[in-house]
Amino acid sequence: MMSGYGQGMGWLWLWIPLLLIGVALLVLLAVRVFGGGIRDGYGPPGRPGPGGPPPAGGSRAREILDERFARGELTADQYREYLEVLGEGRQ
Repeated sequence: MMSGYGQGMGWLWLWIPLLLIGVALLVLLAVRVFGGGIRDGYGPPGRPGPGGPPPAGGSRAREILDERFARGELTADQYREYLEVLGEGRQ
């Protein structure tokens, strides 16, 4: 007499590993979503990617202005004037 362990038992070796892999992937996805692991772009979380918010220390416009002044493209008067326009001149 067979107790229900006929030909279907042969596929059990395949279904158990697939089930375990599926559960592991769901746990990994839940940890990444709820733990803040999924971000726009790649790289360390301290530096935003393109289209992200400006850095906490200042704006991207200020960085560009500083770079242009450092390269000598702007005079000191132009630099101060542009800082005023950005609202970062007198803090």
